[in-house]
Amino acid sequence: MKAEVKQEIAKTFEQLYKTLSPFTQDEINTIPFEESWTAGQVTRHVIKATSGFHKVCDSNTKKLEEANDNKIPALKEIFLNFNTKYNSPDFIYPETKEFDKIELLLHLKNIEKEMLDIAENYDFTLTCMDFEIPGLGNLTIYELLNFGVFHTQRHIRQLKNIYRALNT
Repeated sequence: MKAEVKQEIAKTFEQLYKTLSPFTQDEINTIPFEESWTAGQVTRHVIKATSGFHKVCDSNTKKLEEANDNKIPALKEIFLNFNTKYNSPDFIYPETKEFDKIELLLHLKNIEKEMLDIAENYDFTLTCMDFEIPGLGNLTIYELLNFGVFHTQRHIRQLKNIYRALNT
């Protein structure tokens, strides 16, 4: 199970880097169409949503009676159903500012490294009591890592759409 999660994290971040690399510094901060974030804002949102997993996994965790993967189908449905749009919670809403592409990529590399470390070294059955997804509740460490993957995959698709809009 750990090997599969690590492989999925690595594959997802590789796809994210490939998706971001063609953007120029100017394109990172260009609004592609009305009511859209810039690529920089999307990336910043991903960073805010997936930063600090070590802190969450190192703080208040408990071994509960439920299976460690109960919420995976719901997480997949929420984040990989591209027919549904959501509003970002305020605490992970990206700032309106100019973003530096290299700085964003460095943040993403650190997040990937953190997620891979957690996948390798943490107990997937522990529930993170200080992290909650509205409507789903607390996640196990296994579910938390999958949340990070699914959420990032959703925004990779968004970044591809932004790039297409800027370059057609």
